[in-house]
Amino acid sequence: MKFFIDTANLAQIKEAQELGILDGVTTNPSLMAKEGIKGAENIAQHYETICELVDGDVSAEVISTDFEGIIEEGKKLAAIHPKIVVKVPMIKDGIKAIKWFTKNQIRTNCTLVFSAGQAILAAKAGATYVSPFIGRIDDSNWDGIDLISQIAHIYSIQGFETEILAASIRTPLHIVKCAEAGADVCTCPLDSILGLLKHPLTDIGLAKFLEDAKKL
Repeated sequence: MKFFIDTANLAQIKEAQELGILDGVTTNPSLMAKEGIKGAENIAQHYETICELVDGDVSAEVISTDFEGIIEEGKKLAAIHPKIVVKVPMIKDGIKAIKWFTKNQIRTNCTLVFSAGQAILAAKAGATYVSPFIGRIDDSNWDGIDLISQIAHIYSIQGFETEILAASIRTPLHIVKCAEAGADVCTCPLDSILGLLKHPLTDIGLAKFLEDAKKL
């Protein structure tokens, strides 16, 4: 399973990259705004900087909701850097746009997916990635991990090549469960990735080793 970091913060991206396990980045307009990045030119420059920091794909989201607008935005985003993957919402015109992008060799990430039916449509349209939002599904009293499993099962049976990119990750346990359920990618905040390092027995064991080392 690949690890993407879900942020537009350059310091966090660098920290994740230095761990040696980072495979890519996902962003959205909210994350850009959080970093104070405004204006098309500044946003494009920020995406380019992110692409230069990482080895893998960088998802850049459109804000248009009509077919023509999505296409125009997507073309501009894809032109910023070869690592850019155009992030398109799961709506009717979004699916039409994903099909157009597929025919024109522009990679896509279908976002805001909350059902297996939506995931099937995204794969049929040729999306490179499909992003189920498991945390938000959990918030609505459904099981987000079950959706990952269901999509993985369907994709395996049908031979779809679209990668399952588990999004809206809230905890380190979410990451583990996504790996068990068959997600191809997990995108999450840096805190969730760093949380995988933590275990009280590791801390106790290390303290004991260091204490014993002083006696040598």
